[in-house]
Amino acid sequence: MECIKDMIIRLCPNGVKRIKLADCLEYEQPTEYRVTSKDYLDNGTPVLTAGQTFILGYTDETNGVYHASKENPVIIFDDFTTSFHWVDFDFKVKSSAMKMLTPCNEDVNFRFVYYAMKCIKYETLEHSRQWISTYSQFEIPLPPLEIQNRIVEILDKMTALTAELEAELEAELEARKQQYEYYRNELLTFKKIGGNLEENQ
Repeated sequence: MECIKDMIIRLCPNGVKRIKLADCLEYEQPTEYRVTSKDYLDNGTPVLTAGQTFILGYTDETNGVYHASKENPVIIFDDFTTSFHWVDFDFKVKSSAMKMLTPCNEDVNFRFVYYAMKCIKYETLEHSRQWISTYSQFEIPLPPLEIQNRIVEILDKMTALTAELEAELEAELEARKQQYEYYRNELLTFKKIGGNLEENQ
């Protein structure tokens, strides 16, 4: 299969143009999607934050649910920290300091924009809203759609493989933890060794 460099040479003889995020993404305020009760449940509709925790809990509230799906995903963006997540399932949000980002340009692969945003190196220096004034003005490379699609295909496969490896490592670590606990208990529980030593109480 044709590699990315060959595709760029063929399709971008004059180089790859750049585009502002504001010109390929539109935003929506989270007001109508905010959860009312902070008493989260163990199941129901996920309540999300754009920060590291991501899923804060679940709610049984049915009004104001943001409907996302595999076909119509959204990027949730923390307007203060610039942290963001890709979401493809229904949800509600906790904070008003969030933007819902969706594509507004037919020349872009939305998933490509998401990956490109991950390459933006930016740290906020003050507690202020970032999307409109600063972050949306950052530019990302925008090769032809054929190249975007190929890059997304490669990165999605690598993401899936990484998740699979992480799951395997977690399972292996859990097995090792159980093995360690078993041997620790066996080695430190003295059961009539040589018929003389009674089990520790």
